[in-house]
Formats: sequence, C-alpha cells, structure tokens
Amino acid sequence: MSPLAAAVFAASAASPDIHSFGNAAVVRPTHLALDLELDFEKKTLRGTCELTLAYAGDGSQATVLDLDSRGLQVEAVTADGQPLAFERGPADPILGERLRITLPSPRPEKVKVAYATAPGATALQWLEPRQTTSGKLPFLFTQSQALHARSWVPTMDSPGVRQTFEAVVRVPAGRGFTVVMGAENGAHEVDKGVFRFRMPQPVPPYLIALAAGEIAFQAIGPRTGVYAEPAVLPKAAKEFEDVEKMVEATEAIYGAYDWGRWDTIVLPPSFPFGGMENPRLTFATPTILAGDKSLVALLAHELAHSWSGNLVTNATWSDFWLNEGFTSYIEGRIVEALYGAEFAEMELSLSLRELGTTVEEMLKEDAAGTILHANLEGKDPDDLVGPIAYDKGASFLRMLEARFGRERFDAFLKGYFQSHRFGNMTTGRFLEILKRDLFAGDEAAWGDAKVQEWVFEPGLPSNLVPARSERFARTLAAAEAFAKDGSLDLVKRDWSSPEWQDFVENLPRPMTPAQMQALDDAFAFSRAGNNEVRFDFLMHVARNAWEPGYAALEQFLCSLGRRKFLTPIYAALMEKESTAALARAIYAKARPTYHPIAVGTLDAVVK
Repeated sequence: MSPLAAAVFAASAASPDIHSFGNAAVVRPTHLALDLELDFEKKTLRGTCELTLAYAGDGSQATVLDLDSRGLQVEAVTADGQPLAFERGPADPILGERLRITLPSPRPEKVKVAYATAPGATALQWLEPRQTTSGKLPFLFTQSQALHARSWVPTMDSPGVRQTFEAVVRVPAGRGFTVVMGAENGAHEVDKGVFRFRMPQPVPPYLIALAAGEIAFQAIGPRTGVYAEPAVLPKAAKEFEDVEKMVEATEAIYGAYDWGRWDTIVLPPSFPFGGMENPRLTFATPTILAGDKSLVALLAHELAHSWSGNLVTNATWSDFWLNEGFTSYIEGRIVEALYGAEFAEMELSLSLRELGTTVEEMLKEDAAGTILHANLEGKDPDDLVGPIAYDKGASFLRMLEARFGRERFDAFLKGYFQSHRFGNMTTGRFLEILKRDLFAGDEAAWGDAKVQEWVFEPGLPSNLVPARSERFARTLAAAEAFAKDGSLDLVKRDWSSPEWQDFVENLPRPMTPAQMQALDDAFAFSRAGNNEVRFDFLMHVARNAWEPGYAALEQFLCSLGRRKFLTPIYAALMEKESTAALARAIYAKARPTYHPIAVGTLDAVVK
C-alpha cells in the first residue's frame, strides 16, 4: 500500500463517520461505474453500480464490505461474474440500512451491485410534465447532501470517502430528454437516449448529481454556461452573465480552478435549496432570477465551494463548518471583487443580523446548537442550523483576516487549499494547521484570538468583527420614520436589493392593516421580483395575519420549494390559531410538489 493510501485508511480509523455504516478503515470504494435506466412512469432508477475497491494492508481484515443504502431494492451482488452473499440490516430512521456483502478470498478488485431505487427515494424528485415550464416532459433531479446519495447509489455515503466515477444513463429515446451530471460529458447518443459521463477527480458521494428532462444549454464564457428549461434559459443566461468574471476573481485570490468547467443548471422551483455545489455543475433555484442580478451572490457561494468543500472537504458532518464557513467567507470576497466593498458590507450586515438573531434564540433552548464543531450523535445532518456553520464560521475567518491582515490570510488559505486539494479535513487537523502556519505556534496569540471559544463554545465571542454600512443607516431611518407616522418620504426608489431587504426587515413586527396596505400599495412588495424582499414582506403578512396578503402568500408557498423561505413562513403561520388553519390548508395543497428533503423538515413544522 502506498504511504498516501495508508494515511487515508489510518484517518478513517481515527475519525470514523458516525453517519455511515461503511467499514472504510479496512476497505473502501475508490471508483464507481454506474449504468442506470430512468423510468419516469415507475419513478425508479434501475441498473448496476460497480465499485472498485482498495484494501488496508493485505486485505485480510476485510471479510465483508459494508455499504450505505436507503430503500434500495438489491437484486444481486457479483464479483468476477460470481454471486456474492449479501444481507440488509434493519432500517434506521436517519442512516437507512447497512448493506453487508461477504467478500471472498482472494479479495476481489471490483464488486457489482444490481439494484433499483424506491419510488420515494429521498434524493430523487420526479416531476410530472405539468410541474415544468413547458409541460412537455417529466423531469428528474437529485439532491444527495447530506445522507441521501445512499438512496440512489449503493456505496459508502460518507464525505470522508472520496470516489471517482463514470456513468451511463439511459432515458426513453426519441422524446427529447437531455441528461446532465456534475461530471465531464462523454460520447452521448442522444437519438438512442444514452448519455455518458466521467468524473476523474475524486469526490464524496454527496456531490454526485444528475438531472434529466427538457433541458437546453447556453454558453456564457469559455468554461462557463447555463442549463435550464428552454423557456427559462434566456433569462438565466442574462442573469448569470458575470459568472466567468467570478471564476477569474476567485482564482486571483485562491489559485487555479481545478474542475475544468463551471456550469449551472437552473432547476424547477421545487428544488429545496438555494444552490448545491455539485462539481462542474451547480444546481440552482429559479428564485435567484430577480431580473437585475441582485441575487447572484448565491452563485458566488456555490463557486467558492470549488475550493472550500469540493477541493478540501469536511471529513464528517460534525466538521460541516469547514465547508460552509469557509465558503461564506469566500463568497463575500467574490462579491466585493465584482460589486464593490459597500455592496459586500451590506450583504454581510444582513448575514450577521440573521446570525445574531439565531444565536440569541438558540441560547435559550439549545446552546450546544451554536457550537461550530457540532455534536451530531443521533442527529440528522440535514437539521444543522445554517447561520451557525455558515455565518459564525465565516465570522471566525473574518476575525483571523482582521488580526493578520488580508494579504497574509489570503496566502494562508491559498496554501491550505493547494496542500490539501482533493482531500478531507477534520476540525482538529485544521486547527493544528492554523496554529502552525498562521499563528506560528504562538500560544499567547492563539488564546488572545479566542480560537477555542470560536470553535468549541456556544454563542459569539467578543472579538467578532462587526459590519458597518452607511446606506443601512438611511434604510433604518426610513423604516423608523414609517413606524412613527407612516411617512415614506425617506424611501428611495433606486435602492439596491440589500437596501430594500434592510428596510423591510426593520419595519415594526406588529403592523396595522392600514400600514401593511400602504406598503404594498406603494411598493408591491407582495409581488416583488426579488424573492428575498418578497419573502421578508410575506413574513410580515404571516405575523400580522394580514388577510389581503393571503393570496400572495399562498401563491409564493405553492410556487417554490426552497426550505429557506418555506420553513420560517409556515412556522410564523403556525404560531397563531387564526393562521394555523391557513398553513395546514396551503401545506396540504403544496406538499405533493415539495422535495422529500423539504417535506422532512416541514412535516415537523406544520403539525
């Protein structure tokens, strides 16, 4: 075994993933070869997954191969054409089922699993033609993070087990289907409905992604472009025209982009997240198509993952902040490079406000939930609270930047990404690197920076670097003037998106029907093209039980599936008996259109 392979296996033994059944310390998949047929009528994938295996030592310890699965219908397991014995463990509500395969001696180089997915596979959303823009073809997309790859790919579903892959995907021929994956395109046979892909860089399973339907493509730059349904494509391409500049700006700070192309696919509205950083092909929500590029910071976030998260990946989900905190910090740097420091500072102010509110609320009920290095024993990683990993993590890095200076901190991060590219990282290992390379082993400086407090203690340390925006002083004054006497004289029609958000968020929580009507009459907030602003106003509709806004509220909740928007609105509606019935009625109507991940969250909210 090579020294690198020995180190990989040793790391698995030292830091086992509590969210995987895989026995990665003795044997692990290093390459997957998928051959899948998409059945849109039965809502299943059927085919094979051939796993190329690496063994610790001479392989003698690896008498079995333990894989992760969730609802998979395993039909056969073979090696070199010979059947292998296998058994399924009992179902765990979080982890799914262990698929245990008995390995013969001598140990096989490859094992092939023939299987089919369940119609309710948690990673898959099958859309009827009526749920698409044109209404012509059904649509399928995957969402594998955090523990959902196991519902469509039998492998070790752990962020610490990186795997290259290739795939052949078959769809009904002659109907106009296009298949895309987060991988290099191969020799497609479109007329036969056969699409081929290859991912030569090792990725964790949660970054394996697929979509199929009526999909068109438009190039934007030499290595960037956008996929979308044909009717959505022109708007998306116009909105994303800065993406090549984003890549260039990020490379200038952190080094070369290592994934070849960076394309984006705008998915149907039921996609449960803002974006998903699948390598080479970001999955994005259409809710960012505001028409004025005001929400494309989300793309900057997904691009940043090409360094933090995809290039260097959290080893376990307890280390999730190493993905998202770093990415949120880099997002701010990209936004600043493209749109200026003032715009970036306003975006930061909004994030820190949400972080402060979240921490304040959680300290009353679950202080441990505000710790960066999360204790996820018995917990589903899907339930991680976003502002902690994202914004507290980014705030920690901004503190380090302020302490050491941008030039020195940039050099540290660039070196960190290059030294650990295509590898995994634990919190403990990162802190060792941080102390050695940035703090030069200075224990006094380490203590003064409150590093341990940032990472392992609840709340927000006192050395958090605040955001300051002169423009937000004006939007706050305008909100206060409206609260005082209904005046809107201080509101400026040419405000940027963050300014509108700040104004709406600073409006008084309790408002009279007359105040709500005056705002909507003046600015049409309930129909705003910017979904962040629209969401902020609809939160006021829900909190104030403003009946004239119920139609807009229902239309919003029934037209998209992004958890960031859905969860707070439904929660606000459920707080009052007068609006709880409305929440239940809307949810009953909208639930069939939501992704299983969103349903898993919302079922607990709308009781």
